Amino acid sequence: MQVLTLVPVLALLLALAFIKLLKPKTARPNLPPGSFGWPVIGESLEFLRCQRGGHPEKFVRDRMSRYNSPVFKTSLLGERMAVLCGPAGNKFLFSNEGKKVALWWPSSVGKLMGRCLVSKAGDEARLDKKMLMSFFNPEALMRSVGVIDEFTKDHLRTQWEGKDRLEAYSTLKQHTFSLACRLFMSITDPQIVSRLADHFHVFLRGVVGLPLDVPGTSFYQSKKAANSIRKELRVLVKWRRTELERKTASPSQDIMSHLIANGDENGKLMPEAEIINNMLNLLFAGHDTSTSTLVLIIKYLSELPHVLEKVIAEQREIAASKARGELLQWGDLQKMRYSWNAILEVMRMTAPIYGSFRKALVDFTYEGYTIPKGWKLHWSACSTHTDRNYHPRTLTFDESRFEGSGPAPYTYVPFGGGPRMCLGLEFARAELLVFFHNLVIGFHWSLVNPDEKIIYDPMPIPVKGLPIRLRPRD
Repeated sequence: MQVLTLVPVLALLLALAFIKLLKPKTARPNLPPGSFGWPVIGESLEFLRCQRGGHPEKFVRDRMSRYNSPVFKTSLLGERMAVLCGPAGNKFLFSNEGKKVALWWPSSVGKLMGRCLVSKAGDEARLDKKMLMSFFNPEALMRSVGVIDEFTKDHLRTQWEGKDRLEAYSTLKQHTFSLACRLFMSITDPQIVSRLADHFHVFLRGVVGLPLDVPGTSFYQSKKAANSIRKELRVLVKWRRTELERKTASPSQDIMSHLIANGDENGKLMPEAEIINNMLNLLFAGHDTSTSTLVLIIKYLSELPHVLEKVIAEQREIAASKARGELLQWGDLQKMRYSWNAILEVMRMTAPIYGSFRKALVDFTYEGYTIPKGWKLHWSACSTHTDRNYHPRTLTFDESRFEGSGPAPYTYVPFGGGPRMCLGLEFARAELLVFFHNLVIGFHWSLVNPDEKIIYDPMPIPVKGLPIRLRPRD
């Protein structure tokens, strides 16, 4: 009886197998070499481990060597991904924005940031960026250099002078965040700035990672902090709107006022929720990478007295050209060529971001391999900056790399490239040079822990906060 019951089942299985054999086979895509790692988590743990270990380039470098390929597949942060390595990969991704690829961030970023420039693509992103660029172009920044200088002098006078020791990272984080609040939103109330800064400290821990919305996780805490920041910003936006109506505030005084009062090129005003999200994004982007870079400048130059001596000489010459009490201006920054080259080399040695992400809008071929539509893509600044094929003596600090025409195109990408290049590049340049000028003119410093480790979380930070010894410079 059981045999008779099994006959129809076996016949059905044989028929299905026969049909499968007759069915024409579709060609499997020629995917890049690599491994998707463990189910769900993929190779995320090793990716994050390399960052926490202070060598994010190791994840990329190991696989380039293992697969002997300038592109490899992996699975990161829950996504199938192709990593395009080196200048050729950077060029492909930057030059194909909006055509074959589009900006992408891990879902944690999208969920925390909401609808704003970083989550938009195409014409929507272009319109938002055009509005924001009105406050990040050189012409607008020319009017801000004096404000940045005055703000920086006040910070050093109140937080540095008279101290023989301080923790550089936390002190600079406070300064760059306060400066961003001042320039982007005209906020000077220390209580408001302090509340926002406390929330941001929690918010940053879960921005890039697995979006596990469960109590106790970094993402859960980050989401709560983001909601608290939005609550603060909503009050500020409503108050600014009232000030603009009463004409006690100017539409051109800061980015917040500009976004509230002005429409895009089609005359469409930005919704309040998007204004708040964009301010959240700007505060995030406008202070954290600057903090990391300033800390790294202090660390590297304390170890390189011959470089520091040349920086001091350049900055003293500029200081000598100023009248007593006269603030720095845009033209003074153009004279800081050697100092800027030193800062550029700091960012080559330890990139302010490890890289960024894109997504494939269509199937495309790269280096003979098929990258399927929907796959995510990653480019690595760290691995490019430390590749001896493009930067000889890669472990040696050499500011002269940036003299003349500087490094070859796409070999140096601390601010990204293409349409998605960091819109705050010139702002960062002004902020870093102004602080650098005032620091070397006013202080000697030395590291308390010369061998202190730098990790990525997600920006480079010193594990002990980089405590330094201080004394005034004659």
